[in-house]
Order: sequence, then C-alpha cells, then structure tokens
Amino acid sequence: MSEDFYDALGVSRDASEEEITEAYREKVSEYHPDVSDEPNAEEKFKQIQKAKDVLTDDQKRQQYDQLGHERYEQAEKRGATGDNGGAGGMGGAGGMGGGNPFGGAGGAGGMGDIFEQFFGGGAGGGRGRQGPQAGRDLRTRLTIDLQDAHDGVEKQVTVRRPERCPDCDGAGHPPDADSRTCPDCDGQGQVTQVRQTPLGRVQQTQECSRCGGDGELHSETCSTCSGQGQISQQATLTVDVPAGIRSGQTLRMEREGAPGDSGAPNGDLLIEVDVDDHPDFERDGDDLHHRHAVSFPQAVFGADIEVPTLDGASAFDLEAGTQSGETFRLRGKGMPRLRRRGHGDLYVTVQVVTPDSLNDEQREALEQFAEAGGEEVDVEQGFFEKLKNSF
Repeated sequence: MSEDFYDALGVSRDASEEEITEAYREKVSEYHPDVSDEPNAEEKFKQIQKAKDVLTDDQKRQQYDQLGHERYEQAEKRGATGDNGGAGGMGGAGGMGGGNPFGGAGGAGGMGDIFEQFFGGGAGGGRGRQGPQAGRDLRTRLTIDLQDAHDGVEKQVTVRRPERCPDCDGAGHPPDADSRTCPDCDGQGQVTQVRQTPLGRVQQTQECSRCGGDGELHSETCSTCSGQGQISQQATLTVDVPAGIRSGQTLRMEREGAPGDSGAPNGDLLIEVDVDDHPDFERDGDDLHHRHAVSFPQAVFGADIEVPTLDGASAFDLEAGTQSGETFRLRGKGMPRLRRRGHGDLYVTVQVVTPDSLNDEQREALEQFAEAGGEEVDVEQGFFEKLKNSF
C-alpha cells in the first residue's frame, strides 16, 4: 500500500493549501529524479505529485478524507479501469448494495461524476465550480561547457512565453466594457448535463463554452490580446546552474512559465541542460578520464609531471618503468557530486610518445642502449622505427 498523502508531504490533516504547497516544493527539491540520488526517488516523486494534486483540490480532498487512503486508491483505480463491480465495492454506499459505485459507469463521466453523486451534496447536487487554473509549465534548453558544469555558473536563458496582457490584466476586455450575464449558464460559468446510467441519473458539469467560464459576456474585447488575456513576449532570465550538473538533467524556475487564470499562480520554466564534450577530459558520472602523453625517458626513469585538471594543473609522480596504457587515479580531482559532498576522481591513462625524428646524438645513444640490451639494430629500419612499432 502506498504512503498516506498527508504523511508523504509531511503535513497535518488540517494543513492549509499554502502549507501543503510549500511542503510539496520542499519535497520536490529533495526527490526530483533529475537531482536526487535516492534509489526510490522517481516513485517518491510521483507519490508527492499525486498527494499535492489531491490535497490542493477541495473536492478531491473531501473525498479522500471521507474514504481514507486505501479505499480512495481502490476507488480511483476502478474508476480508471472501468471496473463496475466485484468484491472490493463499497457495499451500502448511497443504497447501491454490493456493487462498486466508483466504476466508470456510462463511460463518459468516470469516477469524478459518480463521486459527486454520493459526496457532492446528494443526488442531483451540482459539482462545485473549479477554482482558477494554474499556468502550464514551459520548457527550454541550455548548453554549457564542462568547466561551467564543474564550477557552477550563472547563465542567461531567453524564452518566448505567453504573459498576462498588460492592457487588460488578463481579463480579455477593457475595464470599462459593458457586461451582461451569460444566458447559457446564467452567470455560473458552467453548464450541467444529466444522463442516465446503470447506476441511475448521473450529472456531468463542464465549463461554459460561450463565456469561457467567466459567467459574463462583454461588449468589447481587448485590442492588444484580441480577447485572449495573454500576449507572447520574449523574456531573458538568469538561472543558477549548480556545480556537478550532468547532461539531461533539468532545472526548474518556479513561476516563470505561462500565466495562470486570474488569482492562480504561473507555471514553471523547466530548463534541460546539455554539457558539451571537453577536448581533454571524458566524463563518466562524477569521474573524469584523461590521456596524458609522456616521453620515453620519462616512462623509463620516472618523472615529476603536471597533469591538467578542471581545478588547474596538478603535480603527479610518474613511477619509473611506467608502461604505455597504464592508468592512475587522482582522488577527488573529478566533478563535484551534485547535492552531495565531495568530488569524483580523475583517471589518467599514460601514453608513451615516440618522437618522429632523432638527431645524430640521440640516435647513437639509443642504438647503444639497444645493443647493451642484446638487441640487433636493423640499419635500414633503425632502432627508433623498431621501438615505435613495438607499441
């Protein structure tokens, strides 16, 4: 059984909508799959989303409190699948006996309308008018380089988005426009249809299409937005990109999305981040990989060398006799761990470089080295070419 919605958000059963919304935002920052390292982050994130959706909707919350968590989940599941009976039904609810009153009877209304029949003020009672709708979320992309992803950075993003019309403040009509009650809905902003189902008469309430839910008709429309209440504008915003972010992760800027209805909050702006490849480093999670060239004498005798990192050059003691292709780990020289302490590691793979040409002194020295080791030097091929081919 999934976690009780109040417990999932960590709020009391008498919490206000503002308290629930604030708790939801805190949980999102903790469990969003793009930023959380929790093993069950995705499942937890879905649960808190559902909890917020139910507990900030007056009608759904009333139903949830009346039924309890488990029975609400069962009823919702049957409503979604069209299950219209069975042993799990609520016997006696509304005088319906052993049948399930929350199945999708009639197909069109679904769970919401049948819930309304039993819990929305009695048979024939109308559904309460829906509150103002929040604005929709918008999406954009941002490309940064690996150094910025390592350090964290402020970036500007430009997005074209709908904004509330400044001339009519989103109303869609001039402030001095004449108004009259919508005759289709009698000023209610919604119309109700009643249909017959196997469970009896069920009513379905919808937004009035003529007045758009306002309940009023106006003599003029706003010339700036053509009555839509919104205009399209280009906005430039500054976003904080945290250190350690990876390609494909998403940043959320709250309330920077599309505007909501009057009195409702804006949606959010979701920014998907792309991190460009780096010429010197290959990223693997929080770790980095780097191929570092060393000379043949350095590999043979050992040397103090400098290895590049995203924090600047780092000294490294190359052991004598290092073979080409060997890999060494520099702890803590990788990427910062997002939302956790510490850094990943830097793995350095040594590549012994053979020079393309030798002067006479160098050639003579290498030939003597080869002969001292019992190798016969092919004059035509040369020791250097032989050495090069051995790699």
